[in-house]
Amino acid sequence: MTANHAPTLGLIAVLAATSGFAADLPPVGPLPQPRPAVEAKAPPQGKPAIQGPPAPPKPEGPLKGTVLTPEAELVVTPESAEDHAACVSALATLGVAFTEEKRIDDGEGCGIDKPVSVSGLAGGIALQPAATMTCPAARAMAQWTRDSVVPAARAAFPDESLQSLETASAYVCRLRNNAERGKISEHARGNAVDISAFTLSSGKRVDIHPRREDSTLSGAFQRAVTAAACLYFTTVLDPESDAAHEKHLHLDVLARKGGYRYCR
Repeated sequence: MTANHAPTLGLIAVLAATSGFAADLPPVGPLPQPRPAVEAKAPPQGKPAIQGPPAPPKPEGPLKGTVLTPEAELVVTPESAEDHAACVSALATLGVAFTEEKRIDDGEGCGIDKPVSVSGLAGGIALQPAATMTCPAARAMAQWTRDSVVPAARAAFPDESLQSLETASAYVCRLRNNAERGKISEHARGNAVDISAFTLSSGKRVDIHPRREDSTLSGAFQRAVTAAACLYFTTVLDPESDAAHEKHLHLDVLARKGGYRYCR
């Protein structure tokens, strides 16, 4: 059959359908069938369906209302009994007035395994108010004061003697820079102390504030002791480092890889 017969077949099919003879004709072609419903595939056995990340838990305890970063260690760092005994012996040799305190654990990683409370340094120099910290932080402060602060004070103020160091903060359970979220502060681990002023025998105070352009002896003294602090502490932040440190020196003994120190 040639293509010229196609219109004739179509006409016959129409006439047959209208005249009742459609049942006697061969089918023109298969009728389309409805598409079967697609069933949703269940996740493979043993593999749960992917969900969004769970909401971070809200901290409880001393840091309630703040959000810690995942890097934050939420346990009190243990200290070696042998290392602590050697450190306490060094404090006594350095002439530090201190008492050993009970273990502190305030939760959220805040605390000190073997704290010491320091009230004075060699030569009758007072620490006001007394400060609680780890023994390594106390040892660094004692060495810095004896070997750098006292000589610098003697050079800058030859008719005076150093009477006290004023502490703005030592151990306190908080995040860095008192922020509401972020990493836990070294203050919360007892590794840090903030010094806000030095007092001389005449009553003169050398308050910590921005002094990089200060041409007085007080300015020279502050810059000298700040620079020297990096020999004893691993972190030194002065008033020019940021707004959170405009009125004190932040000093801490955070251990870093390769002995790296951050001083500014």
